[in-house]
Parts: sequence; structure tokens; C-alpha cells
Amino acid sequence: MILGVTGSYASGKDTVAEILKSKGFVHFSLSDVLRGELAKNKKEITRENLINLGNDLRKKYGPSILAEKLIKKLEENKNYIISSIRNPKEIGPFLAKGNFHLIFIDSLARVRYRRMIKRNRNEKDAVSFKEFMKNESFENSKDETKQQLNECKKIAKIKILNNSTLKRLNQKVSRMLIDLEKKNIKEHIRPSWDEYFLNLCDVIGSRGTCDRGRSGCVITNNKRIIATGYVGSPVGLPHCDGIGHQMKATIHEDGKITNHCVRTTHAEQNAIVQAARNGARIEGSTLYCKMTPCYICAKMIINAGIKSVVVSKDYHAGLDSKKIFKQAGIKLKVVDKSVENYSNQ
Repeated sequence: MILGVTGSYASGKDTVAEILKSKGFVHFSLSDVLRGELAKNKKEITRENLINLGNDLRKKYGPSILAEKLIKKLEENKNYIISSIRNPKEIGPFLAKGNFHLIFIDSLARVRYRRMIKRNRNEKDAVSFKEFMKNESFENSKDETKQQLNECKKIAKIKILNNSTLKRLNQKVSRMLIDLEKKNIKEHIRPSWDEYFLNLCDVIGSRGTCDRGRSGCVITNNKRIIATGYVGSPVGLPHCDGIGHQMKATIHEDGKITNHCVRTTHAEQNAIVQAARNGARIEGSTLYCKMTPCYICAKMIINAGIKSVVVSKDYHAGLDSKKIFKQAGIKLKVVDKSVENYSNQ
């Protein structure tokens, strides 16, 4: 089997390739061909240089040149994952080999930008979100010798949205392989209900106005959305993104000091308040959010009559919340046991 991976910049293509490597696939990247050429010519490995070199090679030798160079390395009776496919003509040589499937990985632009900054590759990526978005246009040219990610997306029969945790991405890739082995290829990997609502939390959280935690929240009952909320200052007041954070230090019983931004209202609080303003009953409902709620949010959740809470990650100061949830009989499900960290925590 040969799997091709394409997708938006910093969407998680290499991560998917690493997951598949752990399952016995051999990984090759078209970008590695370009990096090798840049290194040989003693040129700096930047996103711009990679794009320009790829475009130059396609123009000189044809749009499929990178795939043709790489496909010579493939052996029979092995599973391969080919990443960094960026032009539809690069797909043809792999299709000709047989048993080839193209996967498109995508995620929200803000999520991808944060990943790019966090991974801090030696390639000198854009340092501002505006520059990051400007570079997106270079990957969707109308010239068939250049990068055409949108055209690749149209061809891909498998699409995976990667806005959340590594654990959930692992689950999606595993389910995809099961579908492929059963010859039951779907247009996309259908999420579970928890995945569905947690994905919505990511989208809703992108409206947040504090860059320490653009969290979102969804309150549901019988798999129907009742209310949503995201991190932001009270209506009419200035936002962190505009004037900066309002930091407060908290001294805990064990002497540990943690720092928190208190300018904004948390996503869980805003969702509960939205339900109250709209007269929506949330007793007996399920609340979805990014991480284990803080102590204040936990008390509001209990008093609102919410019966279960599902979160993507744990919270470094969530111990007290867990204790009172247990006392109140509220079921807490943490999908990924890793702890969400903040700068100046």
C-alpha cells in the first residue's frame, strides 16, 4: 500500500507520517528531495526557498519531477507513506504503482500558525500571522508547474481534520487504516460524538481574544447543542489581544505560585451565561471544553446542574475541580492525559 499525504502548511502531515511509520510504513517526503538540493547548493532552508526550488524544478523538468525522483526508491511488498505532495501531477506516478490512496490533512489557520511557531524549525518561517497567511497564496497557484494544494484536496478521497490532540489524531489514522484494509474507503473519517463536539470547541475557541488560551465550550443535551462560549472580556470591555494581559499570581496551600490572566471570562462561564440569557435549560447536560475547568468554572458547572464534562486535556491547576466534581457526582472524561501549559504559568 502507498499512502500519499498532502495538506495545508503545519496541518500535521509529518505527524501523520510518523504515526504511520510506527505502524510499519516507510516514510519518504518530497520536501526532503528539495532540502537535499538546497543543502547541496549551500542555500538556506526556508519555506520560501523550498517553494521556489520546487516550482523551478517542475517548470524545468515537468510537474511530476519530484515524484519521479522519489518513486525510484520504492520497493515491492512494502507499505509507504509519501508526504509533502503539493501538485496534482505528483499524484500520477504513485497511482500508476497501484493501491495508492491520497489523504488531505487540514486544520484551522490559527491552529496551524501556533504549531509553526511552537515547532520552531530551522527554516525561517514567517513570524507574523499576516505573513503566514500571505504565504498560503503561494501554495495555490493557477500555474500547473507550481504548488496547487486546493487541486490536490479535490483529488483526495480521504480527508482528516486535525485541530485537536495527538491522541485523537492517532485514533483517526488508526480508523482510516482499518477502513482501507476493509476496502471501505470513505470521503472522510467520521468523528465520534465526543470528537465532533470537541472539534467544535476548537472552532468556537478561535474567536477567543486572549492568546494564552483561545478556548471554546459547547453544552449539549441528547447530542444537541444548547449553548456555546469562548474566552473573551466582558461585553464592551477591552480585550487581551488589544491591550495585553491582566496577570494575577495565586498562592496555593502547598506554597506553589501560579500565574493567571483574569481579564477575560472563561469559555465555560460564557456558555452557561449564554444559556441563562436565552432561557435554555442545561440541567442534566454535557459540557465540552478544551481542558479540565478551573475551580470557579467547576462550581458554576455543578450549580447549573450539568452532569458530565468532556475535555481534550488536563489543566495544571485542576485538582480542586476534580475533587468537587467527584463529590457532586459529575463524570469527568479527559481524552488526552497530557497537561495544557502556558507561558509565564
